Amino acid sequence: MNLIAAQEIKRRGIGAVDEALAKGPVHVVRNNRPRYVVLSAQEYEAMLMDIAEARLASSEADLLANRITRGTAADIMTALRKDS
Repeated sequence: MNLIAAQEIKRRGIGAVDEALAKGPVHVVRNNRPRYVVLSAQEYEAMLMDIAEARLASSEADLLANRITRGTAADIMTALRKDS
């Protein structure tokens, strides 16, 4: 895990984060606990794409398995209330 103390950022500025980012995502530690994660813009975009692809794959699997409910949002909510 790539850690940097919040105090180090306060002392050295964003350069400390830039330096740590060269090794991958940075976990910022505050009061001896990881509080934040800093990613490069490229890593962030890649993460979003991975999430989007996983959601699409899941939706496609639901469609192929005929687990799709059709209707308006109100119809679906009414059906869900009846089932619970």
